[in-house]
Amino acid sequence: MKVLTLNFLTCAARSCKQSSDSFPLHPKEAELASDDVELNPQLLSNLLPRLDWNALRTTSTELGFPALPEQPPTLEELESDEKTLKDLHSLLMETNLMEGKLVCGHCGHEYAVKEGIANFLLPSHLV
Repeated sequence: MKVLTLNFLTCAARSCKQSSDSFPLHPKEAELASDDVELNPQLLSNLLPRLDWNALRTTSTELGFPALPEQPPTLEELESDEKTLKDLHSLLMETNLMEGKLVCGHCGHEYAVKEGIANFLLPSHLV
């Protein structure tokens, strides 16, 4: 599961639908792997407006990546700052969560991740 995917996932429990604490899911005991993906600045600049930047900053910090800037960079800033470009590319496009858990900040439910696939099936008492 690409780290990029975490920016689009929220807790599936009914009680968490109205809570802002259910997003983002927090990685726990994460085992990461890296893929070699060609750098594409235009793709990154197109992705940035679709991302929740604060959630991405939280996920990045929790996974031990360098701190991201307060505001998302523009295409011009990405093109002029090669370090930020490479850091974002590495985080979003190359990093995979292979094993571990994703934890809801509202209800505390843990979704298991095995072989890069998260199990979002809920026990009957949470449905």
